[in-house]
Amino acid sequence: MDLAYLLDFLRRLAANNNTPWMAEHRPEYQRARAAFAELIGQVLAEVARTDPSLAGLTPTEAMFRLHKNDRGHRDPEPYKRRMGAGLLHGGRHAARAGYYLGVQPDGKSSLRVGFYHTTPALLGALRQEIHYNADEFHRQRQAPALLHHFPAGLATDGEQLVRPPKGYPADHPDLAWLKLKSFGAVRTFADDEVAQGPGFVALAVAAIAAARPLVDFFNEALVPNE
Repeated sequence: MDLAYLLDFLRRLAANNNTPWMAEHRPEYQRARAAFAELIGQVLAEVARTDPSLAGLTPTEAMFRLHKNDRGHRDPEPYKRRMGAGLLHGGRHAARAGYYLGVQPDGKSSLRVGFYHTTPALLGALRQEIHYNADEFHRQRQAPALLHHFPAGLATDGEQLVRPPKGYPADHPDLAWLKLKSFGAVRTFADDEVAQGPGFVALAVAAIAAARPLVDFFNEALVPNE
């Protein structure tokens, strides 16, 4: 698992983000992608020991494409500057809360945990869960284990509603949370942490374990009959 090579490849890709360069360096891309797939496989194997919902999930089902899907914004770069994977039961695009691990040079590697889909029905279900079980929501988002790995806690600076969501009063005590359109926490990793290989796997697995109670809380609302 040569994560130092992966970081180096992504650094060079960022400086040469075009189709001809990628075509010329295809074998190097394949080597870098294989390193990332090995990373994801090792993380999944460790996490599945305590989280059966991720048992059987393969790196192929988890990993996102490097090629950008949306070129509608006249983005001149055809490739993402990171390799990423969604560690969710059902695969990377499953409509549920989960874990998103990405490798990107210059200290931008990250682990995001939580719920990032923005369909009205799912957001409505999650808001209702927070409303009905506010004490448990606050207990989980303030859990010492979570904050140890994600010191900033749940992010409150993402996209959100201007007005209270329908059905909730303007003086609701948790209005700041109910207005959010995503619910997630993030931590970043320095390049030397990523390059450790097995050490990075251990860091990611420990952070995922700390976040699991909060993710499970979200999924109780999102997939209640699972």
